Amino acid sequence: MLANWKLKEVVLMSLLAVVFGIIYLVFLHVGNIWSSLIGPIAYEWIFGVWFLVSIVAMAIIRKPGAAVIPEVMAAAIEVLLGNAVGPRLILTGLVQGLGAEAAFAVTRYRRFDLPVLILAGVLASVFSFGYGYLLGGFSALSPWYVLLMLGIRILSGAVIAGYGGGLLVNGLYATGSLRGYAIARQKRDARV
Repeated sequence: MLANWKLKEVVLMSLLAVVFGIIYLVFLHVGNIWSSLIGPIAYEWIFGVWFLVSIVAMAIIRKPGAAVIPEVMAAAIEVLLGNAVGPRLILTGLVQGLGAEAAFAVTRYRRFDLPVLILAGVLASVFSFGYGYLLGGFSALSPWYVLLMLGIRILSGAVIAGYGGGLLVNGLYATGSLRGYAIARQKRDARV
């Protein structure tokens, strides 16, 4: 999968994975504090944060695997930094990354506009919720509560990961630091 990647793409993907692995661990603590105030549904409001690296990396690199690989790497970094979930979290990262990757695969890796970024956030939400439902005991909850959780997670994935990820990428692009990546080539070609 990485055979046709440039070294700088692998380095950027790895850097993003480390940065977001740290951010993910910080937001675990934010979620813990917030859930002590409003209950376990608090995590659903911020769940989109945990999908950001897949969307940001894909929007910049624009190659198959650019969503799922950094999401798995960020989860591994989070585990190494001390997330109490342990190695099972790496599988969670894989599921989340596959959800985001699916949105780009549907377009055959040709579209990276805001609607596709939002779709990536939504699909990462749906994939992760399905996985969480199977392992997290959600079936013991009221069906209405579970649907509310799903709805909030989808909203979080769309807004925080999709829209927010798009804003983050556009901000990075505006600095000129992404000139040598696929995002810059495609934006330049679109202007011509």
